[in-house]
Amino acid sequence: MDPALETKARAAIDAAHTADPEAEGGTAGEIRYADRVEEWVQKLASPASDVLRLAARAQHLERWAIPRGEFPDGRGGYLRWRSAVHRRQGERVREILKGAGCADDVADRVAALVSKSAPRGDAEAQALEDAACLVFLEHEAAEFAGEHPREKTIDVLRKTWGKMSAAGHKAALALPLPGGVRDLVSEALGQSG
Repeated sequence: MDPALETKARAAIDAAHTADPEAEGGTAGEIRYADRVEEWVQKLASPASDVLRLAARAQHLERWAIPRGEFPDGRGGYLRWRSAVHRRQGERVREILKGAGCADDVADRVAALVSKSAPRGDAEAQALEDAACLVFLEHEAAEFAGEHPREKTIDVLRKTWGKMSAAGHKAALALPLPGGVRDLVSEALGQSG
């Protein structure tokens, strides 16, 4: 991809992120999240393709647009919400990238990665999944653990681990996690294996 076009596409995605109602340190939360996911895909899939880097930036594109509260409580409601969010994110990133001048094949590929509709075994989709899981472990797991019962946290950590590749596992084990999170991860792995 032409570097100027990639820059324009990234700026268009980030412009959408600035509408995130949650800010972290004066920066829209989704920009900070996009930076973190992109950093991880560049470590995991070095060199990461232009398409994968754009997908990393759009991993949580306008996630706030479909509130979780619009769906029933429980796992079934959560899965329906997540599916609706992924579908919308794929549609929105395709729209944004085409508006920025990206070719249809680029917009479609990024949309497939972001909407989680890439074929099973897709290496870039796995790198994106690993990156999202690593961001969760590194930056979000401690807060999640503080807000949810221990068993739920362990279950989520077990499921997170199950989504990751061997390379993702290796990176996760090397993270300098807070002691409480590291203990929960160890417990989740002991219970899953």
